Amino acid sequence: MVYIYKKVVGAKNYYYLRASVRKGERVISKDIAYLGDSIQSAKKALGKLKGHKAEIRKSYRKINLFLESNHYLDLAKQEKLKKNEFLEKKIYEVEACRLHHNKEFNKLDELTKKEIMDNFVIDFTHNTTSIEGNTIELNEVHNLFEEGITPKNKTLREIYDLQNTKKVFEKLNTKKKLTKGYITEIHDKLLENVDKRSGFRTRDAHVRNATFTSTPWRYIQTDVAALLKWYKTNEKMHPLALATIFHHKFEKIHPFSDGNGRTGRIIMNYLLMKNDYPPIIIRNKFRTQYLDALGEADKENLFSKEIKHYKKLIEFVISEYTISYWNIFL
Repeated sequence: MVYIYKKVVGAKNYYYLRASVRKGERVISKDIAYLGDSIQSAKKALGKLKGHKAEIRKSYRKINLFLESNHYLDLAKQEKLKKNEFLEKKIYEVEACRLHHNKEFNKLDELTKKEIMDNFVIDFTHNTTSIEGNTIELNEVHNLFEEGITPKNKTLREIYDLQNTKKVFEKLNTKKKLTKGYITEIHDKLLENVDKRSGFRTRDAHVRNATFTSTPWRYIQTDVAALLKWYKTNEKMHPLALATIFHHKFEKIHPFSDGNGRTGRIIMNYLLMKNDYPPIIIRNKFRTQYLDALGEADKENLFSKEIKHYKKLIEFVISEYTISYWNIFL
C-alpha cells in the first residue's frame, strides 16, 4: 500500500510517498519518493513519478483525498477567520469542507451534483434511521431507492421510515423560517404511516437510558418557543456550533412522542445548509459515542451554552462532519 506522509519540521511541511508492507505481525514502512514541501509540489511530483504507477493507481482515492483535503485546509488557514471558542483550531477542518463545497462541488454539472447528493441522502437516510433501530442494511436501502427492490423480511414500518426520511430531506426548504410550525411539519412527514401521533406530545416522556429529564408535556410549547428565541439570539454563532447546540437542546426538550432524533438530525442539516455549509451524516456505527456526547451536554440547561459541557459533542460532530464530507463529496 502506498500513501502520502507529511513530515513536519519546525513550521514547515515535507511530503513523501510512503509504502507500507505487512510482514507477519509487523508493518514495515519506507519512504520511496520525496514529493516537495507543498501540496501543489506533491501533486506535480506524483504526476512525474516513473515508478510505482500501479500502486499509486490502486491507492488513488486515498491519495487524492489526502491531497484535496489538505489543499483546502491550507486555503482555510489563509482566511482571516475569527477565533471560535467552540471549534477552536478544528474550525479550519470545517471551513476546508465549506471551501471545497463552494469551489468544487457547486461548480459541477447538475447531473453529477444530483448523483452525489442522491448518494448522500441514501447514506444519511440509512444511518439516521439505523440509530433509531431500523434494521434495513445499506445495500438494501440502495436497492430500494435505485432499483425499486423491496427488502425481504422487513416491516412496512421500516420501509416507510426510510421513504419518509429521504422525501423529507429532499424537500427541505432552507428559505423557510425555522418555526414551531415548520418543525412539526418536518416531524409529521417523517412519521407518516410510522406513528399516528402527530404534533407535540400530550403525555410526559420516559426516555430509556436518558441522562436528562425531558420537558413536561404541558411546557413543550413554552420550551420550544424559548429554544427558537435562543436560536434567533445566537444566529451569528458559527453554523456548525449553532446546529450542534440547537440539536442537543431540541433532543433534551424531546417534544414528540416518537421521531425526536430523526427530526433533530434533519433540522441540524437544515441549519447547516441554510448557512451555505454542506450537510452532515452521524453514522450509526458511532451511535454509542454520539449518545455519550449528548449525555455529557445534558448538564446544560435550555438557555446556556458553556463550552466545557459541549466540548465532547462538538468534537464528535466535527469528526463526523469532515469524514462524511470528504467520503461523499470528493
